[in-house]
Amino acid sequence: RGIDLKYASPDLKNNRKIVLAGVTQNGMALQYASPGLQNDREIVLAAIKNNIDALEYASPELQNDREIVMAAVNNFGSALRYAPEQFQNDREIVLAAINRDGMALDYASPELQNDREIVLAAVTNRGFALQYTSPELRNDREIVLAAVNNYSFALRHASPELQNNRNFILDVVTQNGNAFRFIENFRNDREIVLAAINNTSWALQYTSPQLQNDREIVMAAVNNDGMALEYASPELKNDREIVLAAVNRNGLAL
Repeated sequence: RGIDLKYASPDLKNNRKIVLAGVTQNGMALQYASPGLQNDREIVLAAIKNNIDALEYASPELQNDREIVMAAVNNFGSALRYAPEQFQNDREIVLAAINRDGMALDYASPELQNDREIVLAAVTNRGFALQYTSPELRNDREIVLAAVNNYSFALRHASPELQNNRNFILDVVTQNGNAFRFIENFRNDREIVLAAINNTSWALQYTSPQLQNDREIVMAAVNNDGMALEYASPELKNDREIVLAAVNRNGLAL
């Protein structure tokens, strides 16, 4: 196993062929290589290709090598966390990192966390990356919509202004009904609830008791998925037409 390099003699830790074989099997073996081989480009590239955390054990010189850092983030976006500060503010490197993994936005400089193009790319890749954007961009409709369409929980990281903007919330649930579960202020808004249910019938679970007793809304839900009957009011669970619609959609709704 490559990690067994830990137990090798100093001479073997400085043997290029042995170290290259070790880091190819387990990139973290780089930490046990001699300082000279931690400064060997081929060995470091082989190590980070296997395990991005190995970048931490490369020589300072290679940690500051732009080609090495670019190779690292192209393999694993999260490698950006090991990059020196100047590369966390390097637009091309950060863009490569977030295209690989949007969550790498966490390690970008504050300046680039406020770069609209970079943030839009990040949240399109991983919606949850919205939490790492600037407050200004958490109030950007297009960016937040892109984030929520990728991952509905991202709505929790939108600005309070957008979370309380009725027209915006209507757009959100029209595109992603699952986001309705993270909406607090519009659970009794009939138009918003109907839009959410038309997209995702399970949104009925998170509506107000009043709307769980609304015949049109419940009918829309069970017509999409009969199992949504579970969240209807007791009164509507005793409505023959609604129950018939539900079991016609899914017999298990019975």
